[in-house]
Amino acid sequence: MENNKRYEAGKQAMEELFSQEVRTGMEEMKKVSPDLWEMIVSFGFGDLYSRKTLSFAQREIITLTTLITQGAFDQLRVHLQAALNVGLSKEEIIEIIIHCAGYVGFPKAVHAMGIAGEIFKESEETHNK
Repeated sequence: MENNKRYEAGKQAMEELFSQEVRTGMEEMKKVSPDLWEMIVSFGFGDLYSRKTLSFAQREIITLTTLITQGAFDQLRVHLQAALNVGLSKEEIIEIIIHCAGYVGFPKAVHAMGIAGEIFKESEETHNK
């Protein structure tokens, strides 16, 4: 895929996954490193998320588990929001985190569950406005 098409596909995927507020926050990276930003949008979302075989929800399940495994909790926060945006339920996300506990340990799972609780609360507050 041409670079411009990859970038545009990545931007489109990000619009489906993330709220405008999250995207705006993520775009702050452009000020620090436009090159890294272009790589994330073009490769991460243009090449990976835009592939056809898996749905966004399936991709978010994979992403959540890998972020929990790595202890990448800042990124986990935005992908928990994305998981809700693409249709994963609160119960499914809780089950993903519980399942991870057996493989990555309770400290990472407990930390992830705490973040999930914050995201669920924020999501409920947003939807109740």
